[in-house]
Amino acid sequence: MDIIKRLASDLKISETQANNTVKLIDEGNTIPFIARYRKEVTGGLDDEVLRTLDERLKYLRSLDERRAEITKLIDEQGALTDELKMKIEAAEILSELEDIYRPYRPKRKTRASVAKEKGLEPLAMRILLQQDKTGNPDEIASEYINEEKGVETSYDALNGAMDIIAEIISDNADYRKRIRSVTLNHSVLTTKAATDEDSVYAMYYDFSESAKSIANHRILAIDRGEREEKLKVSLNIEESLIIDYLRKEILKNSIYNELITRAIEDSYQRLIAPSIEREIRNSLTERAEEGAIKLFGENLKQLLMQPPIKGKTVLGLDPGYRTGCKLAVCDDTGKVLKTGVIYCTLDNHDKAKSAQIVKKLIEDYHVDIISIGNGTASGESEKFISEVISGIDREIYYIMTNEAGASVYSASKLGTEEFPDFTVEQRSAASIARRAQDPLSELVKIEPGSIGVGQYQHDVSQKALAETLGGVVESCVNNVGVDLNTASWPLLSYVAGISKTVAKNIVKYREENGKFISRKELLKVEKLGPKAFVQCAGFLKIPDAYNILDSTSVHPESYDAAAALLKDAGISEDEIRMRNSSSIETKLKSVNLDKFIAAHNIGKPTLTDIIDSLLKPDRDPRDSMPKPVLKTDILTMESLYEGMVLTGTVRNVIDFGAFVDIGVHQDGLVHISEIADRYIKHPSDVLKVGDVIKVKIIDVNMDKKRISLSIKQAN
Repeated sequence: MDIIKRLASDLKISETQANNTVKLIDEGNTIPFIARYRKEVTGGLDDEVLRTLDERLKYLRSLDERRAEITKLIDEQGALTDELKMKIEAAEILSELEDIYRPYRPKRKTRASVAKEKGLEPLAMRILLQQDKTGNPDEIASEYINEEKGVETSYDALNGAMDIIAEIISDNADYRKRIRSVTLNHSVLTTKAATDEDSVYAMYYDFSESAKSIANHRILAIDRGEREEKLKVSLNIEESLIIDYLRKEILKNSIYNELITRAIEDSYQRLIAPSIEREIRNSLTERAEEGAIKLFGENLKQLLMQPPIKGKTVLGLDPGYRTGCKLAVCDDTGKVLKTGVIYCTLDNHDKAKSAQIVKKLIEDYHVDIISIGNGTASGESEKFISEVISGIDREIYYIMTNEAGASVYSASKLGTEEFPDFTVEQRSAASIARRAQDPLSELVKIEPGSIGVGQYQHDVSQKALAETLGGVVESCVNNVGVDLNTASWPLLSYVAGISKTVAKNIVKYREENGKFISRKELLKVEKLGPKAFVQCAGFLKIPDAYNILDSTSVHPESYDAAAALLKDAGISEDEIRMRNSSSIETKLKSVNLDKFIAAHNIGKPTLTDIIDSLLKPDRDPRDSMPKPVLKTDILTMESLYEGMVLTGTVRNVIDFGAFVDIGVHQDGLVHISEIADRYIKHPSDVLKVGDVIKVKIIDVNMDKKRISLSIKQAN
């Protein structure tokens, strides 16, 4: 297989792009580095396409390895023909390769192998090839009677021959390929109750749907119900579709038609159908898992890229009942200034005293925003905070913060290392404050799978999930960039080319030697060599660096070109430090960029990126995302009514709709049918996590705590 041609075809890119990108990957370059700093080589392929190419490259190479292995194994058996070799070379997916290898794979003891040991293979081939035009099958079979081997009658001989023929049919790669396709296109996935008790799977107690079109979330739900022994699942198809196909392929109107038909039916019912059902069920699960992982990745990206609340002092509040609400004040850099606890969520709590504590913290530390975790007791906490800030004569806002995974972080080794003197609850409060200040920096401390923005994330392949989500986090971190002098080691570990060990070494070096004053100083960090430096340097910024380029996204390899550009345009470093964009832009227009490119042997994409970095050295792509909703008053579920129009924030996008936070501690569901007044294939085509949207209440079920929303009716 020509992998480069296949990659170009699959990704709809040129063969030159595919070839150049593969070379870059093989040289050990990271995806973020290639996407940002090798645009000329790849033809400007973005991060998403590059990751897809990398995954596809790994699959195709593993496919070629298996292809070579199968060719070798068949050749060692002396069975490799030119025709078989061509089939092996033409196979495009793993299942096709395995079908070809199936007849040559060492088998455990089967009915067919027992029949072969009894000397019945010649009879089987005689029948299958339909060599006898006349005669009686029983009489012909009598020639193979061998009492010593257990073949006492012609009936025994024919039965043994049928077992061999059934296995031959089952092992035929062409038959299996066609049967797999027919089964997928025409079968129905059926589920029945495996228990008398009620459960969350009740809707699947008598359910059926086309296997080809069944939705991913249903597949994952059915799989889970089957694992929990609540459901019995089967794949059903009209058997005649398969039997008639095999009869047409095999029968030649001979004296053996009846016998071969028996073998065909046995082959399908006993050997092919169970195997194909397993394969299709597995392929459906794989499809569903891939969809769930992709959706989780999209949601996670939107969550991580939420705009930070910059330059604000934030009071984090981790709600609780019996143990109280834990507090942590963080300054605008995320440094914890003060911790505490208040009791304000139960009727017997001294709320007046708690209000005094909160007001004093607001006054003493000039708190701008209160970040309240949205977990247990959040409703009571919000009501209390809303009342407290209403009595303050300056603008104080609060924000409801998704605390998914905060408890995981608080009890983790990392949380303990970061706040060794804090209780678990105090760490959680600090995390909730920091999440509002900089979601990306805080959320990277938590395993991506623990952040609740997907569906069935615990049911999918954890290895595939971790790989995908790790890539998403890496992409976000490198897209935003990292302050080398303030970043935690978990954040640094997602920077291109930096491992966890090196990330810890960077922090250790910083603690022992003070702030980094230049990017070159990174080369003094233990285990960070020249190769890693090339990968990571452009993503690590030093805001107050002596060399102004160290504070931008310009890569050190382009410093000479950037310096020449500044000189030709007459731009001083002070102008860049003072963010005098209009002056810089005016002066850059005086430079003939085409001549500059030719004179300095630099690509146009790289020069464009250099100019963007000089104009906006502290550009943050998150600034273009929807801003978080800050609140001053409270809304309860009891105050909702049908027809009410509200502003909400999308918290999670799933296959059948989206969950929207409208400020009542119970997210409302917008079903896919209520998202737009046109057909949409998937909710993610329209909505993203973090989107701020208008919704209309179409139903409130107080008993089940369910809120149904509509977007299309709100506009």
